[in-house]
Amino acid sequence: QVQLVESGGGLVQPGGSLRLSCAASGRIISIYWMRWYRQAPGKERELVAGVTSAGRTDYLDSVKDRFTISRDNAKNTLYLQMNSLKPEDTAVYYCNVRGSASGSAFSSWGQGTQVTVSS
Repeated sequence: QVQLVESGGGLVQPGGSLRLSCAASGRIISIYWMRWYRQAPGKERELVAGVTSAGRTDYLDSVKDRFTISRDNAKNTLYLQMNSLKPEDTAVYYCNVRGSASGSAFSSWGQGTQVTVSS
């Protein structure tokens, strides 16, 4: 079983920055891709950013040029650097990791971390 532990959320003023982390643990053999999702109150969960094992990244249009996704393969850790935050970025952010562990595929979710952008 692969577990994900998120950290780094909080309250920040508009224009501020936060860095989210997501650490994966367990008998991981390989990780295919890692993604950040978010869900605001009353809205559906949406994909914010993703990074493949080869390092290719994709972003939601509304966060391009403000957010940067990265991964540390040695630590099985995913990051999301969020700059120039806006009130509409307020949401619970979840990481999702897919790969193989103990001979079978897995897809695990983090517990979620609250990001609130408000003055």
